[in-house]
Amino acid sequence: MEDVEKLLKTSLAELERILATKTVVGEQIAIGDTILIPLLSVGFGFGAGGGSGKGEMSSGEAGSGEGVGAGVGGGGGVKPIAMIIIDANGVRIEPIKGTTASAVESLGSVIGKVVEASTKKSKSE
Repeated sequence: MEDVEKLLKTSLAELERILATKTVVGEQIAIGDTILIPLLSVGFGFGAGGGSGKGEMSSGEAGSGEGVGAGVGGGGGVKPIAMIIIDANGVRIEPIKGTTASAVESLGSVIGKVVEASTKKSKSE
C-alpha cells in the first residue's frame, strides 16, 4: 500500500503544478499595439487503485498467495474558450465557440481581425 500512497502523492503534486493560473489564462500575445490574452478551459480525470495480499489462494490454484498491485491513470484536455483583446478601443472579450476545429478557426479569425485593425491604424497615422 505504500506504493499506492507514493503514486498518489506524486500524481497529485504533478496535477497541482499543471493546474496553475497560467493554464487557464494563457501567455499574452502582442501584435502591434494590441495585446491578446487567451482564456482556456481545462478538464481532467484521475484515478488510482492498489492491492495487497498474503497467504494461500483459496481457489486451489498453484502459487504462494502473495501479491502487490498499484496503478494510477489520468487524462485531460485544454480548450480555448475566449480571447481578451486590449487595444486603443479598450478591453473586450471575444468568445470562441464550437468544437476544437472551429475554435482554432475562430481564434485565427480573431487574430486576423486584430492584425487587420492594427494595420489600418498604422496606415492612418
